[in-house]
Amino acid sequence: MNLSSSFLILLFCGLAVAQGTIETNAMTEKFNSLESKMLNIGSRLENYESRILQLEQKERNTVIFSVGIGVNSPFGPFNTDVTMIYDHTFVNIGNAYSPVTGIFTAPVSGVYFFTIFSHSGGERKTWLLLYKNNEVILHIHDHQSTDTADNGGNAAFLQMQQGDTVYVRLKEGTHVYKARTVTTFSGFLVKQNS
Repeated sequence: MNLSSSFLILLFCGLAVAQGTIETNAMTEKFNSLESKMLNIGSRLENYESRILQLEQKERNTVIFSVGIGVNSPFGPFNTDVTMIYDHTFVNIGNAYSPVTGIFTAPVSGVYFFTIFSHSGGERKTWLLLYKNNEVILHIHDHQSTDTADNGGNAAFLQMQQGDTVYVRLKEGTHVYKARTVTTFSGFLVKQNS
């Protein structure tokens, strides 16, 4: 083999090695770029998963109820205070109000808003009391009169701890009119504690 042939063979081998190195570098760059894109996608997926979990938690902590009592008839008087069991549920998201006991139990700590409304025929006194954990918070009172229709209402924001209860009691010797669109008890979570 002559010198020029050897030179050509060495040149060819050198070019082949150089081309292989260039291709290897290009493939490494493509792999690194792909790896970077995959990490970015993984990070975005984790962010979306976190957002979904936050929305699911918020949905679990939605608490809203509104209930009414009876159909056009008097309720009471009784010889003792009676817990009002509202038998018509307009909405009970979170199932924190029990239609069996008439008691709302806070599923999470936070600030809640409660309302009570009543209708009375006037021939007897009306006196409803809103309790939080066996403590009277507010009331509705109407004296006996010759009116045929008296309505009353009251509302409060309450700081509640998980497990606290709120309920309405009819005072002994008084009555309300069972009209589910007027004699109502409602509440909702305004802001959950952090």
